[in-house]
Amino acid sequence: MPGTEMLLVGLVVGIVAGCGGMLAVKRRQVVEAKPRSPIAALLRAHFHPTPTDNITITERQFPIRVRADLQRALEELFGDHTQILHFCGVRREYPHEALGISDCIIETDHNQAVAVPPEYEEINIGEALPVRALKSGLWLLERNRIRFALLMSPARCYGQVSGMQFQVGTPNSAEGTAVVQEFFRCLELAILKGASYRGKILSLEKSEHSYSGESTGITVHKLRAVARDQVILPASTLNLLERNVIHFVKQRRRLSEFHQATKKGILFYGPPGTGKTHTIHYLARALEGHTTLLISAEQVALLAEYMTLARLLQPSIVVMEDVDLIARDRDKMDSPCEEALLNKLLNEMDGLKEEADILFILTTNRPEALEGALASRPGRVDQAIEFPVPDEVGRGKLVILYAKEAPLPAEVVTEIVRRTDGVSAAFIKELMRRIIQFHIERTGATEISHADVDQALDEMLFSGGSLNLKLLGAGSVNTGKQAAE
Repeated sequence: MPGTEMLLVGLVVGIVAGCGGMLAVKRRQVVEAKPRSPIAALLRAHFHPTPTDNITITERQFPIRVRADLQRALEELFGDHTQILHFCGVRREYPHEALGISDCIIETDHNQAVAVPPEYEEINIGEALPVRALKSGLWLLERNRIRFALLMSPARCYGQVSGMQFQVGTPNSAEGTAVVQEFFRCLELAILKGASYRGKILSLEKSEHSYSGESTGITVHKLRAVARDQVILPASTLNLLERNVIHFVKQRRRLSEFHQATKKGILFYGPPGTGKTHTIHYLARALEGHTTLLISAEQVALLAEYMTLARLLQPSIVVMEDVDLIARDRDKMDSPCEEALLNKLLNEMDGLKEEADILFILTTNRPEALEGALASRPGRVDQAIEFPVPDEVGRGKLVILYAKEAPLPAEVVTEIVRRTDGVSAAFIKELMRRIIQFHIERTGATEISHADVDQALDEMLFSGGSLNLKLLGAGSVNTGKQAAE
């Protein structure tokens, strides 16, 4: 029995010691998990002796698309007259919830805002280095002996980030109000400069699961460089293009002096593959200082945001390809939403809003499908420019352009031009690639031969059937064997 009693005593002591150790570990974990820097304590100490319930909070929200410019503005705002007393990141246990200064002031053990290391996200603006944009942060500041706090955090709508929210807390006084007004004035001026995106080629990003229908950011594009001599069009088309686009832009200032509109709408129409998009690439670089906005068919719902951006970053070019998708006959529209988009486009092109230096370029492969209000209504489309299939002279220039450095005898150029009557520029571009491929496969060949041309044309015009002809932009090309004779 003594042995049994000793064993029981040992078990009891062990259990007690183990429980004590577990409780000590638990207490240590609780202490370690307890926030070391609650934002409420930081704000209370910053505004002392003014109690935190006697400060005024002013809020502004900005679209998420100008986030890069907001970051640049913040870096410039805190200069000689504003002293940063403290800066930190801010986080709560449930970060998906919106955060404001009022939430930070409340002292609670549940979902309390605490100071954390600042987190940054890199935003590509099409330059060598991205912009390091802060996700959220708190600045405790002093200006002219007035202490105030700035909280930047994501603005949320249905749980999704819809913009950036700025809240400024100041003492409830005239001096505090003046500090707030000066801060937001400087912030807005910096955003109006649009330094991050002005003069670039842009499109808006849209979240696949967004419930707000708003954009989530901006994509900067790098279009291929197209020189003036690479735009192969009939002389009459080139004259219309230069007069209504290049010369119009150069004369904008003088036109404005005579109280003439500096906004213009151009419609590019013609068969697929005739150079409409190619010409837009040329214009995007030829019109220096212009911001180009590319609106694809699936982004038409973002038209209002695109137009806000176009006005902010003017002079600008708004490109809407395949405009017939929203501008077809009203009788063929499936819903009132489609008609609303058309009306929105017409109003932006010539509505009641203030004048702006915006050039609208619309493209379509089906001009007959356009709704009459867009196709012929004065003040909306100021000039329609047809892009026809290339003529004989144009085909010769296109062959030489797309042959690049390939060894191409003059007689082969003549043959290609003769056998491609009625094809598009896109067809000739693909034809030259295939001709060069056949030339490479012939071991020891020094120049492109007639046999290379025969093989490439046979493959493109006959092997793929009628569907292949449409896909390649063959148009009304004569596919009979007599075309080669």
